[in-house]
Amino acid sequence: MTKIASVVGARPQFIKASAVSRRIRLMNEEAGCERVREVLVHTGQHYDDNMSKVFFDELEIREADYNLGVGSGSHGAQTGRMLEKLEPVLQDEKPDVVVVYGDTNSTLAGALAAVKLHIPVGHVEAGLRSFNRRMPEEINRVVADHVSDFLFCPTDTAVENLAREGISRGVHKVGDVMYDCALYYAQKAKSRKNLLTQLNLSPRQYALVTIHRAENTDDPQRLTSIFRGLNRVTETGLPVVVPLHPRTKKCLSGLSAKLHDGVRLLTPVSYLDMIVMEKNAKVILTDSGGVQKEAYFFEVPCVTLRDETEWLETVESGWNVLAGADEERIEEAVASASVPTCRGDFYGDGDAAGRILGILLS
Repeated sequence: MTKIASVVGARPQFIKASAVSRRIRLMNEEAGCERVREVLVHTGQHYDDNMSKVFFDELEIREADYNLGVGSGSHGAQTGRMLEKLEPVLQDEKPDVVVVYGDTNSTLAGALAAVKLHIPVGHVEAGLRSFNRRMPEEINRVVADHVSDFLFCPTDTAVENLAREGISRGVHKVGDVMYDCALYYAQKAKSRKNLLTQLNLSPRQYALVTIHRAENTDDPQRLTSIFRGLNRVTETGLPVVVPLHPRTKKCLSGLSAKLHDGVRLLTPVSYLDMIVMEKNAKVILTDSGGVQKEAYFFEVPCVTLRDETEWLETVESGWNVLAGADEERIEEAVASASVPTCRGDFYGDGDAAGRILGILLS
């Protein structure tokens, strides 16, 4: 039997890990025995029920074997608490491999705790680079990649990024687990067909917005400029819907821009509800890497509220426009948003999780 410890802590990681967990369950069912045992460790980085518990419920993820309850805090304090609490768990469980996802502090802590205990590390979503070292996520992903034994890359670009840093051993292009999830959960989301009616929204008649990255939320000037840009969008007659991340909600009081009536602020929505809203939006504006890809998966034009992106394929193929926090560029990007005539196959065939599991077991 192979024991895999999966370390998660934030909403995007719950989604990515669900694809691998589901594949483990299927493999064990087909084998008629427990070929693989997954030890699920939740750091507690996202602890609000709307950002954590509802995702475990909807994504059919069983309750975590360990919930470290770390909570929020500065980067150093939060990562330090994670390391302190992860180490005894890994010492007790003695997994064959520790799998980490994405680029959060939970990713960094999981990778460092494992490598210091000489446990092999698998990094799902390896090789992504924004080339902006001021982003904490960039530091997390670079460090995680350089200590990992299995580097599971979603795209050719990710493989090339690692090669430029001298990393070639243990590199595997497997496709994107987010695409696995988009295909699987889009079917389940069909049961939410009345959601738009409940929200008084019409298909292709609204802009969907998500904002959560510290570079935007923690900079009052950038956040104000973004919301001024959203005000401009509503002036064209297009309603704007913003499911609020808790971090963004905290920072709204510092805005110098008064929001127009057309900007609707919602509490965080569940993953299945988010899929429904994404699939039916006219355009999506976001600073989330995951939402950029989901816009691409669901063939919805995207405007990225950052100055760079790790998902260059979406920009180069015309599905995504970088607008940063410039209110005029935001308005112009939304006004010119359209569906390109072609769409490349950049992210695999929807079975990245199967490839990851196969490589780990081999």
